[in-house]
Amino acid sequence: MKPRSLLRRDFIRASAMATLGFSILPKRARGANSRIQVGCVGVNGKGYQDARATAEAGAQIVALCDVVDPRNPELGRRKIIPGERLVDLFPAARQFTDYREMISTMPGLDAVVISTPDHHHFHATMAALRRGLHVYCQKPIAHSVWEARRLTDVARETNVQTQMGNQAHAGEPVRRAVELLRAGVVGRVREVHLWTDRPIWPQGMDRWPEPQPVPAGLDWEQWIGPAPFREYSPAIAPFAWRGWWDFGAGALGDMGCHILDMPFWALGLTAPETVEATQVGGTDLGAPLRSIVTWTFPAGPWSGPVSFVWYDGLSSTGGTWRHGPPEDLWRNDFPTADHVFRRFDLVVVGDEGRMYFGRTRQDWVIKAKGTAPGSVAPPQTLPRVPGGERNGKGEDSGGAYAEWLGAIRTGEPALSNFAVAGPLSETVLLGNVALRLGRRVRWDARKLEVRGEPQAAGLIRRGYRKGWELS
Repeated sequence: MKPRSLLRRDFIRASAMATLGFSILPKRARGANSRIQVGCVGVNGKGYQDARATAEAGAQIVALCDVVDPRNPELGRRKIIPGERLVDLFPAARQFTDYREMISTMPGLDAVVISTPDHHHFHATMAALRRGLHVYCQKPIAHSVWEARRLTDVARETNVQTQMGNQAHAGEPVRRAVELLRAGVVGRVREVHLWTDRPIWPQGMDRWPEPQPVPAGLDWEQWIGPAPFREYSPAIAPFAWRGWWDFGAGALGDMGCHILDMPFWALGLTAPETVEATQVGGTDLGAPLRSIVTWTFPAGPWSGPVSFVWYDGLSSTGGTWRHGPPEDLWRNDFPTADHVFRRFDLVVVGDEGRMYFGRTRQDWVIKAKGTAPGSVAPPQTLPRVPGGERNGKGEDSGGAYAEWLGAIRTGEPALSNFAVAGPLSETVLLGNVALRLGRRVRWDARKLEVRGEPQAAGLIRRGYRKGWELS
């Protein structure tokens, strides 16, 4: 019998020859008539929360996959005490370091939860879709615009149940706000301003860090995966990868799918016509220290032409917030900037007023004619998710996981499925294309290209390292 290392090498070689090219399995409702068996890919950091929340929502965790030894508490970003580790909570779950192996060989698997760094989202998700597995993938669903479009298409073709991990989408705050905006609470929306204090990790790097020995128990080759190979450094993993273009999507990629979500959904938007961006500190290697990105959208079913303006790197010095929206949008309604930038993460501007919104709370401030005493609140038109109302914080509840598992059982799609989350991810990632080009871009959504900018093709669709190519 071959040693295990050779068996695994043979598997990876065979897998690479047919990477993501195997046939789509027949459509069927996996897990519809039994307890849903889930494999979790990436189980440190956010993946730890995703695995536990999926189990609490009623799934059976049968496989755990990570590039680090789950029994070594020093390797993960999140330090978990013995007894609370996933290998302790799910002792019967099989252990893997290569998700291609898990997805291809694990018997009885119905679905996967993908919580890896961004550069693995596409490969892990596509492998699962092609096997006919249901997928819950963290945001954004891909690392490039082309990948997001391809996943959206294949999810539709395979007819499986998908969901992106912008958990607040399942919560009461987001769904109620969507209903209010569609009912015209601030009139016809013409602009939205959105902000975050991210990045909270290094960005703007102009050289790769000095290599360090790979810690025992870390499969660095697998961590790199489809990205260009770089030597290990703690300045890359387990947390700082978000700031490197090879692996992450910067502050915009981290928070954009959360913060743009509500107004993008409420207004029925799909793709912008133009995107422009300014930045401070960005390089060919690293995302900027702060940036402003502006998308312009054509008229939609619930809006006329509208612009979204994004500010990241928002910071406070001596109580004064800098690098945010113009003061005339908020100063008259709040005594200090601290009140608006700590309480909310966007303001919607309509022709009849403004709405200051936070995705995890419901004490919004609406300054509009339609909110006068005695005005009638619009009815609920969207379904609610059990658990989504807990403490008014849908982002921290189990609502998103319960909705996805419910979709698997019933065939009724979750409301942040890839048909919805794909275009949102594309829009967010297109902002990074504009940042990296350093100029205003005109977008052709049908052709997936920047008009008149053939050099943008490599930013829209990235290449892959040998052994990770697509067929």
